[in-house]
Amino acid sequence: MLGITTLFPPVGKMAAPQSLVQYLVLRGDLARAPFSWPLGALVAQGCHAAIAALHAHRDHPNTEAYLQDLGNMRKVVLEAPDEAALMALAETLKQNNIDYMLWLEQPENIATCIALRPYSKGEVNPHLRKFKLLK
Repeated sequence: MLGITTLFPPVGKMAAPQSLVQYLVLRGDLARAPFSWPLGALVAQGCHAAIAALHAHRDHPNTEAYLQDLGNMRKVVLEAPDEAALMALAETLKQNNIDYMLWLEQPENIATCIALRPYSKGEVNPHLRKFKLLK
Protein backbone atom coordinates (compact mmCIF):
# COMPACT_ATOMS: atom_id res chain seq x y z
CA MET A 1 0.00 0.00 0.00
CA LEU A 2 1.33 3.43 -0.91
CA GLY A 3 1.70 5.95 1.87
CA ILE A 4 0.53 9.52 1.56
CA THR A 5 4.12 10.74 1.31
CA THR A 6 4.62 8.44 -1.68
CA LEU A 7 1.50 9.75 -3.37
CA PHE A 8 2.22 13.37 -2.49
CA PRO A 9 5.95 13.97 -2.14
CA PRO A 10 7.06 17.46 -1.13
CA VAL A 11 6.71 19.77 -4.11
CA GLY A 12 9.84 21.77 -3.34
CA LYS A 13 12.72 21.84 -0.92
CA MET A 14 11.21 24.58 1.24
CA ALA A 15 10.07 23.21 4.59
CA ALA A 16 7.60 24.98 6.81
CA PRO A 17 9.55 26.70 9.60
CA GLN A 18 6.71 26.00 12.01
CA SER A 19 3.75 23.70 12.20
CA LEU A 20 1.02 25.30 10.12
CA VAL A 21 -2.66 24.52 10.54
CA GLN A 22 -5.69 25.50 8.52
CA TYR A 23 -8.65 26.10 10.83
CA LEU A 24 -12.25 25.72 9.69
CA VAL A 25 -15.26 26.76 11.74
CA LEU A 26 -18.46 25.12 10.52
CA ARG A 27 -21.98 25.88 11.71
CA GLY A 28 -23.15 22.96 13.83
CA ASP A 29 -26.80 24.01 13.80
CA LEU A 30 -27.04 23.15 10.10
CA ALA A 31 -26.88 19.44 11.04
CA ARG A 32 -29.84 19.74 13.43
CA ALA A 33 -33.53 20.58 12.99
CA PRO A 34 -34.91 22.72 11.49
CA PHE A 35 -32.08 22.60 8.90
CA SER A 36 -31.07 18.90 9.16
CA TRP A 37 -28.46 19.08 6.42
CA PRO A 38 -26.86 15.73 5.59
CA LEU A 39 -23.27 15.12 6.66
CA GLY A 40 -22.04 15.20 3.06
CA ALA A 41 -23.48 18.68 2.54
CA LEU A 42 -21.68 19.95 5.64
CA VAL A 43 -18.41 18.36 4.57
CA ALA A 44 -18.79 20.01 1.16
CA GLN A 45 -19.20 23.43 2.83
CA GLY A 46 -15.94 22.94 4.72
CA CYS A 47 -14.19 21.81 1.54
CA HIS A 48 -15.44 24.83 -0.40
CA ALA A 49 -14.31 27.22 2.33
CA ALA A 50 -10.89 25.56 2.76
CA ILE A 51 -10.10 25.65 -0.94
CA ALA A 52 -11.37 29.21 -1.29
CA ALA A 53 -9.17 30.40 1.61
CA LEU A 54 -6.10 28.67 0.17
CA HIS A 55 -6.77 30.14 -3.26
CA ALA A 56 -7.49 33.65 -1.99
CA HIS A 57 -4.25 33.66 0.03
CA ARG A 58 -2.15 31.52 -2.33
CA ASP A 59 0.69 34.07 -2.44
CA HIS A 60 1.09 34.30 1.34
CA PRO A 61 4.32 32.63 2.52
CA ASN A 62 2.42 30.45 5.04
CA THR A 63 0.08 29.16 2.33
CA GLU A 64 3.01 28.46 0.02
CA ALA A 65 4.81 26.56 2.79
CA TYR A 66 1.65 24.65 3.73
CA LEU A 67 1.16 23.52 0.14
CA GLN A 68 4.80 22.48 -0.28
CA ASP A 69 4.27 19.37 1.87
CA LEU A 70 0.86 17.99 0.91
CA GLY A 71 1.31 14.82 2.93
CA ASN A 72 1.57 16.78 6.16
CA MET A 73 -1.24 19.30 5.79
CA ARG A 74 -3.11 19.75 9.07
CA LYS A 75 -6.66 20.99 9.43
CA VAL A 76 -8.73 21.52 12.56
CA VAL A 77 -12.51 21.66 12.17
CA LEU A 78 -14.33 23.55 14.89
CA GLU A 79 -18.03 24.15 15.47
CA ALA A 80 -19.87 27.44 15.69
CA PRO A 81 -23.26 26.90 17.34
CA ASP A 82 -25.17 29.09 14.87
CA GLU A 83 -24.98 31.82 12.24
CA ALA A 84 -24.72 34.61 14.83
CA ALA A 85 -21.61 33.01 16.36
CA LEU A 86 -20.07 32.48 12.92
CA MET A 87 -20.66 36.10 11.93
CA ALA A 88 -19.30 37.35 15.27
CA LEU A 89 -16.15 35.30 14.63
CA ALA A 90 -15.85 36.83 11.15
CA GLU A 91 -15.97 40.30 12.70
CA THR A 92 -13.36 39.36 15.34
CA LEU A 93 -11.04 37.96 12.68
CA LYS A 94 -11.48 41.06 10.55
CA GLN A 95 -10.72 43.38 13.49
CA ASN A 96 -7.57 41.40 14.28
CA ASN A 97 -6.31 41.23 10.67
CA ILE A 98 -6.64 37.45 10.48
CA ASP A 99 -6.98 36.23 6.87
CA TYR A 100 -10.07 34.09 6.32
CA MET A 101 -12.81 33.19 3.88
CA LEU A 102 -16.48 33.20 4.84
CA TRP A 103 -18.28 30.65 2.66
CA LEU A 104 -21.84 31.52 1.62
CA GLU A 105 -23.94 28.70 0.19
CA GLN A 106 -25.69 29.83 -2.95
CA PRO A 107 -28.30 30.56 -4.10
CA GLU A 108 -29.67 30.80 -0.54
CA ASN A 109 -26.80 33.08 0.61
CA ILE A 110 -26.42 31.12 3.86
CA ALA A 111 -23.18 31.61 5.83
CA THR A 112 -21.95 28.08 6.50
CA CYS A 113 -18.23 28.05 7.24
CA ILE A 114 -15.16 30.16 7.91
CA ALA A 115 -11.77 28.89 6.78
CA LEU A 116 -8.55 30.63 7.75
CA ARG A 117 -5.45 30.54 5.61
CA PRO A 118 -2.72 28.43 7.23
CA TYR A 119 -1.44 29.87 10.51
CA SER A 120 0.70 28.67 13.37
CA LYS A 121 -1.52 27.66 16.28
CA GLY A 122 -0.33 30.45 18.56
CA GLU A 123 -1.26 33.18 16.10
CA VAL A 124 -4.98 32.38 16.04
CA ASN A 125 -5.78 30.30 19.14
CA PRO A 126 -6.91 33.31 21.18
CA HIS A 127 -9.64 33.99 18.61
CA LEU A 128 -10.77 30.37 18.27
CA ARG A 129 -10.48 29.20 21.88
CA LYS A 130 -14.23 29.26 22.60
CA PHE A 131 -15.06 26.91 19.71
CA LYS A 132 -15.00 23.14 20.29
CA LEU A 133 -14.08 20.44 17.80
CA LEU A 134 -16.95 19.65 15.45
CA LYS A 135 -18.79 16.45 16.45
